[in-house]
Amino acid sequence: MFQTNFQGPLFTAFHSGGSHPLDNWLVQCKEGEMKQVLDDVVKSNVLQIQSLNVNACCITCPVDPKGSLGVRMPYLTLLLKNLGQYFTFEITILDSEKIRRRVRLSNYHSVSKTSTFMVTKPMCMDEGWNRVGLKLAEIVSDAFKTTYVETVRIQVHANCRLRRIYFSSQEYKEDQLPNAYRMYKIAVVREKPKRLPKKIAGPVDKKSTAVVEQTKS
Repeated sequence: MFQTNFQGPLFTAFHSGGSHPLDNWLVQCKEGEMKQVLDDVVKSNVLQIQSLNVNACCITCPVDPKGSLGVRMPYLTLLLKNLGQYFTFEITILDSEKIRRRVRLSNYHSVSKTSTFMVTKPMCMDEGWNRVGLKLAEIVSDAFKTTYVETVRIQVHANCRLRRIYFSSQEYKEDQLPNAYRMYKIAVVREKPKRLPKKIAGPVDKKSTAVVEQTKS
């Protein structure tokens, strides 16, 4: 899907701003609701996904089940809000053995479980907004003893508020990121320019003025 796109150092897979944030995403919501809401903390529109059954309401990219995101960057970050309910999301990756494997994180599991094609990991989030970062290459190496090649698919389930999903070529600290990628935008305060004192007109030296005019010509 994005194989031919320029990738780096930051690549956005989802952003809640704009009128059509889910253009490249498959929306499935049999139970619950999915809508854009204005969050009072981050002061912007975000996608809210809610359901009593986490598997009944989710968004998936790409839409084509046989397609692939083709994103090779090894760091994945989600800006999301903890709603105090069960939540899970899943990433499908392609490794050096050309096998698609899944990485699932949730806040309702307490231990990691690994099988041939899937690893499930517990996730602990703070109240409110969280910046969840995944080192995909490290996870793949530890779980499957292979090398990460690219991300094939992302699937985000209920329950959360989602602001942005992005990939990066390296791990960034909050203060190293552009304003749009930060958890909370930094307001740029511009001081009102001070008025310059009015110049007092003085006598004009005609000779000096002539010299300046000659220099300009």
